[in-house]
Amino acid sequence: MSSYRLHSPPDGSDLAALVRKGIREADPADVGPRDWLPINLALEADDGTTIGGLYGATMWRWLMIDGLWVSPEHRSKGLGRQLLEAAEEQAVERGCTGSWHGTFDFQARDFYEAHGYQVFAELPGFPPGRTHYHLRKHFSPTETHPG
Repeated sequence: MSSYRLHSPPDGSDLAALVRKGIREADPADVGPRDWLPINLALEADDGTTIGGLYGATMWRWLMIDGLWVSPEHRSKGLGRQLLEAAEEQAVERGCTGSWHGTFDFQARDFYEAHGYQVFAELPGFPPGRTHYHLRKHFSPTETHPG
C-alpha cells in the first residue's frame, strides 16, 4: 500500500507550474490549445509616473481581465475607459469574442456595466459582508472603439 504526505512547500512557484502543466495536459482535445497570451497596459503621466494599468490575458477567444487600476487623483478623466478599450481592441485583434472580469461591490461594478458588461454570477459573503461579481461582455463581430 502506498503512503502519501501532504505538505505546504515554502516556495510554491515550482508546484504551481507543475499543477498548471498537469491541468493543461488534462484538457480535452476538442477545446483546442489554450493560446494564452498576456495583456499588460501601463498608463503614464507626462513625468513618467505610472498612474494606472491593466493586466490579464486572452485564452480560448476570451479576454480575462485580472486587474484594472487608475490612481485616485486621476480617476473620472476617462483613463479607465482608455485602458479597458485598449485591452478589448487587442482581444478583438486576437480573435476574442468576449471578455470576463471579477470585481467586488466596493470596487468598479458600475464602471464595467457602463461599458457593456453584465453580471452573470455573484458570490455573497466574499469578503464577509460584501459581494464579488463576475461580469462578461460579448464583442460584436465588428467590435471597434473610437480613438
